[in-house]
Amino acid sequence: MQAPDDFNPLPGQVAVLAPGLRRILAPNPSPMTYRGTNTYLLGDKDIAVIDPGPLSDAHLQAIVDALEPGQRISHIFVTHTHLDHSPLAAPLASRTGAPVLAFGGPQAGRSEVMTELAQNGLAGGGEGIDADFRPDIELEDGERVAAEGWQLEVIHTPGHLGNHIALAWGDVCFTADHVMGWASSLVSPPDGDLTDFMAACRRLRAREWSVFHPGHGAPITNPAKRLDWLIDHRLQRESQILDALENGPETAQQLAQRIYIETPAALLPAAERNVFAHLVDLTGRSRVAPLGDLSVASRFKRIA
Repeated sequence: MQAPDDFNPLPGQVAVLAPGLRRILAPNPSPMTYRGTNTYLLGDKDIAVIDPGPLSDAHLQAIVDALEPGQRISHIFVTHTHLDHSPLAAPLASRTGAPVLAFGGPQAGRSEVMTELAQNGLAGGGEGIDADFRPDIELEDGERVAAEGWQLEVIHTPGHLGNHIALAWGDVCFTADHVMGWASSLVSPPDGDLTDFMAACRRLRAREWSVFHPGHGAPITNPAKRLDWLIDHRLQRESQILDALENGPETAQQLAQRIYIETPAALLPAAERNVFAHLVDLTGRSRVAPLGDLSVASRFKRIA
């Protein structure tokens, strides 16, 4: 699914999305972040900042300058600890006195299999972890946080990262990097877990939503359709991997080269990580098995 060409807001400019909801784009465009990170300001008096973004003096000032007379930042929510979402939380908290709320530190919510892979030496890949991040308040799945004029429900949505959360505001959901319209979410072991990702997608799909506000890109106005696409996209990739293994055992790297035939060479390492995420998921479901210990270098055989 291609990104909409008409989503091109100016960094630092305040966009009104709905009564009581504004968005400010951070100045960090890249192939991983699209136009940049979306920072959301929720409320009319007590303002919740959702995903303050990367370290940027200009973005910090833009957030503070967006406050209108009588408004104050009362809460700073961080959906996950990638470097494009969380580092500005501490400077913003210092500037405003507001507490930082998140599911936990960088390793919070990491699945057992990913913990084991990390302990065995698999390094993270992709967007970069904010290793020093520590929230003032740790949130729990299902917890509700409220201030004057708004209430947010915490939904733990691991997969892109173990500590990833979405935040429900009635039938509106801030989905961060779990569901975006411009690209599918990166799932890169040991930071990301595809089994968790699919479960979280299906959990979101079981509810009725009017709109998703993602961490990058434009609002998603048909959430159910987008979730169906994400789930189907992953199932199609799974089928490609299983079909390729009919020819005999292969590594994640070999499978990526076979499947991602139109992908530029520079992006093949990310494709390999994606394939490995599928192989770990398939191993857990007894569809494939590694020849030896589970690792990114293992050869995998199809068993079901």
